[in-house]
Amino acid sequence: MPSLSDLGQLPKRLVVGRPVRSDRAGESLLPKRLALPIFASDPLSSVAYATQEILIVLTLAGTAFLYLAPWLAAMVVVLLVTVVLSYRQVVRAYPSGGGDYEVAMKNHGQFAGLVVASALLTDYVLTVAVSVSAGTDNIISAFPSLNEHRVLIALGLVALLSAANLRGVRESGRAFALPTYLFISGILVMMVTGLIRYFVTDGALTAESSAYSVTPEPGYTQLAGLALVFFALRAFASGCTALTGVEAIANGVPAFRPPKSRNAATTLALMGGIAATMFVGVTALALLAGIKYVEHPCDLDGFANCETEPQRTVIAQLAAAVFGGDGTVGFYFIQAATALVLILAANTAFNGFPLLGSVLAQDRFMPRQLHTRGDKLVYSNGILVLAGFAALLIIAFEADVSRLIQLYIIGVFTSFSIGQWGMVRHWNREMRSAADAGARRRMRRSQVINTVGGTLTTAVLAIIVVTKFTHGAWLVLLAMPVLFALMKAINRHYRHVSDQLRPDTDARTLPSRVHAVVLVSKVHKPTLRALAFARATRPDALTALTVNVDDAETRALRADWERYDIPVPLTVLESPYREITRPVLDFVKGIRRDSPRELVVVFVPQYVVGHWWENILHNQSALRLRARLQFQPGVMITTVPWQLESSIGHDDDGDGRRGGPAPGDLRRGFTDDQVDVTPYG
Repeated sequence: MPSLSDLGQLPKRLVVGRPVRSDRAGESLLPKRLALPIFASDPLSSVAYATQEILIVLTLAGTAFLYLAPWLAAMVVVLLVTVVLSYRQVVRAYPSGGGDYEVAMKNHGQFAGLVVASALLTDYVLTVAVSVSAGTDNIISAFPSLNEHRVLIALGLVALLSAANLRGVRESGRAFALPTYLFISGILVMMVTGLIRYFVTDGALTAESSAYSVTPEPGYTQLAGLALVFFALRAFASGCTALTGVEAIANGVPAFRPPKSRNAATTLALMGGIAATMFVGVTALALLAGIKYVEHPCDLDGFANCETEPQRTVIAQLAAAVFGGDGTVGFYFIQAATALVLILAANTAFNGFPLLGSVLAQDRFMPRQLHTRGDKLVYSNGILVLAGFAALLIIAFEADVSRLIQLYIIGVFTSFSIGQWGMVRHWNREMRSAADAGARRRMRRSQVINTVGGTLTTAVLAIIVVTKFTHGAWLVLLAMPVLFALMKAINRHYRHVSDQLRPDTDARTLPSRVHAVVLVSKVHKPTLRALAFARATRPDALTALTVNVDDAETRALRADWERYDIPVPLTVLESPYREITRPVLDFVKGIRRDSPRELVVVFVPQYVVGHWWENILHNQSALRLRARLQFQPGVMITTVPWQLESSIGHDDDGDGRRGGPAPGDLRRGFTDDQVDVTPYG
């Protein structure tokens, strides 16, 4: 029966599954029905908290300014439609998947491109933290007793999402599609049912918080003039969380089936229409049901146990009001679907972050490891990096949505703004070279759309920065320059390395002589093999080298050397302080100093063992020597392995055929036809 050749691979196979061949990459491309839940789950799910965030700000002044909510919601919808239309131009003009980063790099230059990249990377991390924390909130709204385990639940959900994405885009798409569509259908049914109850059947549509009065925060009771405008703009900025994730489709165009640009543009339009409809419906129902939602539960007069009992989310209160209570099937369906889609909304970032990281790595602004595909043809390292930083945020902010949301959307609106103005420059350049009048008209229309989009998103960015700066947004404005500087430093390092590795005449010059040095500790099989290999290379000079750290052992070594009549002189280095590494380094440096064009080849005998704990008992001196020798110019290190019995299976019959896996198979490089293992073991 097939088995794994290396048990250390078993946990990875359980999580990730079998590897996928590189030539099957085309099979992982997504149809629109899977691309929508994968790339648009974030903006679709934001209706679960965008209305809530508007209400949190407006209720700082009690209930006096709740009349502003419909107007603010309308402004958010206008902005959403404008941004969707703008990104439809982006996916058509730049289908390679770079999104705003590529637009900025090609139209504004490196500085703007790295600003966009740092903004998007920050926003993707926050998307995971906010979405998972919001999903945890909805779980707790259904089961309040879980409140004390909030952080652990959120961390577990991040781990689950990471594992699902490590299994591949297509597999995660199948897993995430159903919850997203259940959420959409559930919200739409709740909207229709609620509106029918309110306007047609005259049924009660009363939220549990409608009877509470709100204690206004000091300083918000007598707002007027500019103060009122600033207050309304702050609420509007909070509601703009409904736009997060719109850019992910532009970054994920390569994952769509052909025709990629058209399918991505269609998915964008579907996402925008559905998200706007649900956002308007939820906001309208929340106002009709009289929902009050505050930052601190104890600001609700009449809310019992406000110090310990969590406040129910807007969606939870709406579901209870529409479906007749918190014990109904409809209530639990909405809560389950909302919690699931909020958790899965983080999947937008799990697709966007690795793709952007791969593009940045290819451009040498991020470590090359982020450009490497894993077993399932996904950028596994990017997924793990994103999960790690999101987990740190969740721990630092205790999975509190109200605190995390203050850091949100600055990054995404930074990329929106720079990207849209980049598109304006793109169309200017294209129109100069377009000869067809019809093509020029289409370009002019696209330019107008991007100009409107750039104007609105820039204005919103200014509003967000001003209104949220003192509420935590300064952390993002600090993180973005740090990321920017890090990417510049990485790029500088890669360019410096590339300059040093560029071929020149010196690199082609043959060494004048080859001096082989064989390190000797005892006269045994590994030493004799190393000497034989060194002699087989026919060097110009051959030195057998040992270090005297114990006089008795050195005398015994000399005696064995003569007894076995080894035809190579033994050179003994004195070491009064019992060091081994330093005398060998000095000897090698001396050879190079006397003859700079001479190549020194150091042969290091090494035991090959089959168990991890045996490595602790052997090879430590060899490891230290190799670590130091690799920094010496003109020196090659040749490891001469000697396989101990533990590295050879007990059932090895001596001809290379084996009946099963054994310790050391992976280390020795046995292939699938030599070892009875699964193809990917």
